[in-house]
Amino acid sequence: MNRSDEKGKLHRAMGFRDVVLFFITCCVNLQWVAWAAGMGPAAIAFWLLGFVTMTVPLAVCVLELSSRYPEEGGIYVWSKRAFGDFGAFMTGWIYWMSNLPYFPGVLYFAAANMLFLGGSRWLHLSDSRTYFLVASLLFLGLATWVNLVGLEFGKWLNNAGAILKHLIFWSTIAFAVTGLEAASFMGEEIRDARRTIPRAIFTAAPIVILLYIMGTVSVQVAIPAAEATEMQGVMEATAAAGERLGLPGIAPIAAFIVALSALGSVGAWLGAAARLPFVAGIDRFLPPSFGRVHPKWGTPHVALIVQSLIAVLCVVLSQAGATVKGAYDLLVSMAVISYLIPYLFLFAAMIRVQREPAPAGAYRAPGGRTGAVLLASLGAASTLAALVLALFPADDEPEKPLAIAKILGLTLLLVGSGILLYWLESRRRNGRGPARDRA
Repeated sequence: MNRSDEKGKLHRAMGFRDVVLFFITCCVNLQWVAWAAGMGPAAIAFWLLGFVTMTVPLAVCVLELSSRYPEEGGIYVWSKRAFGDFGAFMTGWIYWMSNLPYFPGVLYFAAANMLFLGGSRWLHLSDSRTYFLVASLLFLGLATWVNLVGLEFGKWLNNAGAILKHLIFWSTIAFAVTGLEAASFMGEEIRDARRTIPRAIFTAAPIVILLYIMGTVSVQVAIPAAEATEMQGVMEATAAAGERLGLPGIAPIAAFIVALSALGSVGAWLGAAARLPFVAGIDRFLPPSFGRVHPKWGTPHVALIVQSLIAVLCVVLSQAGATVKGAYDLLVSMAVISYLIPYLFLFAAMIRVQREPAPAGAYRAPGGRTGAVLLASLGAASTLAALVLALFPADDEPEKPLAIAKILGLTLLLVGSGILLYWLESRRRNGRGPARDRA
C-alpha cells in the first residue's frame, strides 16, 4: 500500500473552531465532575494541581511534538521518531486499546443520566443491566455512524458535546485533565495543522480546567459531597437545585444535555483513536485493510468499524457477573491505567527528540531544550504517581486483593497481546527480509 496515496484521500475538514471544541469535548467529561464532587473542598486543589503538573507539561509537549511532526497519527508518529517501530507500535496499541474500556464507561454514564428524562418513573432502571447494555450499544452505534460519514458531519456531534457541557483520587484527576494530544492523531485532516493545533491548545486548556472547577463547585453547592454518586452526581445536583428553585422541569433538559455531552466525548475519542490502527495498518503492523480510506467519505472506515465491534464486546463482557456499579468501576480503573501508560512514551519522546533540530517555524518549549526536558520529566513523574495510585481500589470495594489482581491481570494481557502481535509480524517480515525502522 502506498502510504501517501491513502493518507492523501483524507479530508481536511477541521478548522480552528472545530479543533478548540474537539479538545474541550475530549478533555471535559462530566463523569469526572461527579467523581471529584465527592471529594469535598479538596477537589479544587486537586484540579489545580492536575493542571500544573499534568495539563501544562502535556500541552507544551504536544505543542512542540505536533509542530515538529504534524502528520496523521500523533503519538504513534512521535514515538516512532524517538524509539523506532517497536516503540511506536506499543504506544499506539496500548493507547488504542485503552479507549475500549473507556467508551463503555462513558456510555454507562450517559445512559445513567438519561434516566432523569423520565424522572422518578425511569430511575428504577439505575440497576438494570439490560437497560445499560441496550442504551450503550445504541449510543455507540450513533457515535460510530457519524464518524464513518466523515468529520464534516461528525465534528458537529463533538462540537455539541463541548458547547453544552484525598490523594487516592489523584489518578482520576490526572486522567481527567489529559486529552490535548487527541487532535494530533488527525493532523492531516486539520487545515494548517502546524498553526491550528497550538492556537487551539492555548485556547482550550484554560477553558477545560475552568469548566472542571466550576462544575465541581456547582455540584458541591447543590448537594452534600457524600450524596454525589459517581455515575449520576451531576444530575442529582441539578435535580436538587431545580426542586429548591421551584423549577423541577429543568432536570429532563439537563439530562439530555449531559447525555449529549457524554455522547460527544465518545464520538470525539472514537474518531481520534481510530487513526492509530489506520496508521499502523499503513505501516503494515496491522492488516493493511486498517489503512484503507473510504472512497466517498474519506474516513478510515475499517479501523472505525473494527474498533466499534471491540467496544461492543467490552460493553457486553463488562456486564458478566457484575452489578452495574461493579462493571462501571472496573471499566474506569482499566481505562485510567491503560490510558496513562502511553503518556510515559509521549514524555520520553519529548526528551529524546531534543537531539534533532526543530524545523523552521516549529513551536519550542519555554527555555528551549532544558525547559523541554524539565517539563517532560514533570509530566512523566505525575504519570507514574497516577499509575501507582490507580491500583488502589475504592473504599467500598469488598474484595480489594481481587480487584487489584483483575486490574493488573487485564493490564498485562493488554501489553502482552501487543508484544505478541509485534513479534509475530516481525517473524513474518524476517521470512522475506529484516524489518527496518522507518522514521
